[in-house]
Amino acid sequence: MNTKIIQKKSIFKNLTFQILIAMILGMLIGIFVHNNYSEDTAKEFSTYIKLLATIFIRLVQMIIAPLVFTTLVVGIAKLGDIKSVGRIGGKALGWFFTASFISLLIGMFWVNVLQPGVGLSLSGVDVSTAAEVTEKTQNFSAQNFIEHIIPKSIVEAMATNEILQIVIFSIFFGLAAASIGDYSKPVINALDKTSHIILKMVNYVMNFAPIGVFGAIAGVFAVRDLGDLLITYAKFFGSFMVGITTLWLVLLLVGFIFLKSKMKTLLNHIISPLIIAFGTTSSEAVFPKLTEELERFGIKDRIVSFMLPLGYSFNLDGSMMYMTFASIFIAQAYDIPLDTGTQFTMLLVLMLTSKGIAGVPRASLVVVAATCGMFKIPVEGIALILPIDHFCDMFRSATNVLGNALATSVVGKWEKDS
Repeated sequence: MNTKIIQKKSIFKNLTFQILIAMILGMLIGIFVHNNYSEDTAKEFSTYIKLLATIFIRLVQMIIAPLVFTTLVVGIAKLGDIKSVGRIGGKALGWFFTASFISLLIGMFWVNVLQPGVGLSLSGVDVSTAAEVTEKTQNFSAQNFIEHIIPKSIVEAMATNEILQIVIFSIFFGLAAASIGDYSKPVINALDKTSHIILKMVNYVMNFAPIGVFGAIAGVFAVRDLGDLLITYAKFFGSFMVGITTLWLVLLLVGFIFLKSKMKTLLNHIISPLIIAFGTTSSEAVFPKLTEELERFGIKDRIVSFMLPLGYSFNLDGSMMYMTFASIFIAQAYDIPLDTGTQFTMLLVLMLTSKGIAGVPRASLVVVAATCGMFKIPVEGIALILPIDHFCDMFRSATNVLGNALATSVVGKWEKDS
């Protein structure tokens, strides 16, 4: 009898269980508000209830910069030399670019086979809704791309949570510390202790995850009629789901090939981060939790601290798949033919321009809009996918988390075996 009570308590204390309950409650309350109150009241409710999600995401963002800096510097210092950093970095980038290319190809394949944009009626599309994205696109240039990658100030990079900029500074700092040897040990030890304190903060912050997920889901369902949206966008969303499912199958298959039976253990560890990313549409929101879970899975902290920050800048598999899919979908909707050569050129452009945009709001849409502009596809076509984008983003974010967890685990295994 006592054992049963203990088991029941442990289920209710389980973070994954709490998040699932929060998602269901958020959905039910959001639908209730949408169906029983005026549009203005529902919008007001959505604005206020989403503050719960904002609080949670900001609490996580508060941790990311110091966590990336401390863990990455310590990780590189523990690697010991430039040769080790180069070896692991080479494996990481090889994996990231291969995974990105496959993700882009999957998106390109399914959008051409299923052709969700062909014959789409463009009447009634409010292009003004795309203004926010198209304004950002106007500033999207090679110069801004480089400026976004290379930090001019580490303080500014940390203040704005520019992960890639923090990564670049941390790599230089870590290599410099490693080259000095014993002289830098007091600094490295201090940063190591700091990283453990920050990871303890992660446990406190994650207690807010169910509340944040509840706010995010309730806010969306209060202002969106899911039934009408899915009917209107059935072909687009259905085709997207075929693409994202294919990508999941490929990732899981690759995981089982490299990790074998340990793949099931990995999935058990990352189920909670996957659900949080899905609920909040933010893969960044689970960065600290994912760091902790991968170390529990058995990957050395120096590998996790090196791989994950790089992965969040270079390995957003779900977003990559969506970018080719959405770009070609808009071309189909405007009846603009794109031959195979042009599509592969677009794929390579997306491969390059999408790197280093982690943490940029609606980053995928900004890159899609910029790519459309390069290939003479109306940028305003972004307005076609905006209404359904939030639901696509849920699946993209969860896929990004899976891809980064898998990349870190496989490279960790290679290092252990070598």
